Amino acid sequence: MIKIKINKNQIKISGHAMYDDYGKDIVCASVSSIVITSINAALRLNKEALNYKESDGLLIIDILSHDKITDTIILNMIELLKELKSQYKNNIEINEEV
Repeated sequence: MIKIKINKNQIKISGHAMYDDYGKDIVCASVSSIVITSINAALRLNKEALNYKESDGLLIIDILSHDKITDTIILNMIELLKELKSQYKNNIEINEEV
């Protein structure tokens, strides 16, 4: 299961969806596409907006800037991940901390 932990200044994504074999898993590919596209967009518009660390099965995004554009990109990413979760409830878990 992919576990996504969200708070105001950080997003942690860990695990594997286990929807299909490695390399064929459309859920993992979808999460990766959503997140990588969002990170790239935020950094293209503001190089100081985010910091991220990636290792096998773990991605940590530190949100360094809460300007309108960065917050909009991050909110869009979260909404896309929630939409994906609604279709693959057994493969994605999202926890938001207030």
